[in-house]
Amino acid sequence: MYVDLKDAGSAKSESLSVQGWQAKLELGFAHHDGKTVLEHRRHFGPLTVQRPFYPEGGVCHVYLLHPPGGVVAGDCLTINIKAGTDSAALVTTPAAGKFYRSDGKLARQQVSMTVSSNATLEWLPQETIIYEGARVESELRLGLAAGARFIGWEILVLGRPAANEGFTSGEVGMNWQIFRAGELFFRERLIIDAKAFAANWGLNGHSACGTLFACPVTAVQLEAVQQLIGESAGRGVTLIDDMLICRALDNRADRLRDFFQQVWRTLRPDVVQRDACAPRIWAT
Repeated sequence: MYVDLKDAGSAKSESLSVQGWQAKLELGFAHHDGKTVLEHRRHFGPLTVQRPFYPEGGVCHVYLLHPPGGVVAGDCLTINIKAGTDSAALVTTPAAGKFYRSDGKLARQQVSMTVSSNATLEWLPQETIIYEGARVESELRLGLAAGARFIGWEILVLGRPAANEGFTSGEVGMNWQIFRAGELFFRERLIIDAKAFAANWGLNGHSACGTLFACPVTAVQLEAVQQLIGESAGRGVTLIDDMLICRALDNRADRLRDFFQQVWRTLRPDVVQRDACAPRIWAT
């Protein structure tokens, strides 16, 4: 269901303006006859997907759509994705997400992903722009079954450097939880406010930051990413068991996004067992 304020009654419009959009999306991928299909799709509010694309045979490429184009105080976006056994799906977005300046209330995004045995999920949204003064709480929960394969990233842009806007006010809370076979494997809580944005122990004024996760990865792929980084500043990578974690800081979002795409191209043949096939939307 898509709700449009222009078509809603005055009482409903007033309620939504106070409470914000409560948008939800559920996606379920399944393997049938040699390819992955979007078997389950349910949405409420302004959050949906385009029809699936198949630029590389059996892998299902899906683009998330948020028609309002941005998230304001009081909004909550909830996304649930399940990749069934033997399925292979890539989820991305057609443009950067935006969280606008807040009047004091939080804007929330909650993403839950479950990857079943021998399934592959790639979570590769374009960057999220956090406007100065925004208050954002973002949670991401990832559940990986035995034999599951995953590559995913989150890229944040604080302020709008091109408009001479920094991040002198506002706050972003990022909460990652990764479970392996039902057991908590990794948890990270990151809070970025104006102090953390400016401090040398924080972002040191870098407007773009990001984290990439991939598994299963071996020391061979770790070395390949280390060679890709070389002596570049603001880049780092580590391996915890078979989970690779790559982090990056930059003053330009496009440069950080290009770096993560290079890491993805480097890892994908081994992690996903397919050569890189970039979504067409990335080139527009």
